[in-house]
Amino acid sequence: MSGDAKTMIESAVKSFLEEVPALEPMKIVVGVDLHARGDTQQFRIELPGVKVTRDIGTDARIRLDMRRDFFNAMVENGAKVADWREAFTYGQAKATGVEQYLRLIEQVVEKAEERQRMRKARS
Repeated sequence: MSGDAKTMIESAVKSFLEEVPALEPMKIVVGVDLHARGDTQQFRIELPGVKVTRDIGTDARIRLDMRRDFFNAMVENGAKVADWREAFTYGQAKATGVEQYLRLIEQVVEKAEERQRMRKARS
């Protein structure tokens, strides 16, 4: 059921960036904490280029926290940006860090979703 966390994170980031290509050139380091029963797996994602390593990520500007089983289910079901937004809204995933980065990412995602809605309305 669950695959290698490193490759799953990489595929999740790549699919997210496909939907929001404006974030691709952004230089940022993101720390990911996946909580499971009794332990936490920590990963470091470096953008651009999507480099995922198993590391604490002490230089991370943003830190994402979520349960490992929830993350596995999201990736296996091919989660879209709207699914991730819902997860953050209802507390299944949590992002902390530099407020300016968080606001910038949220604004870029909102604009990408708006463009997507406009494309659907025109079709």
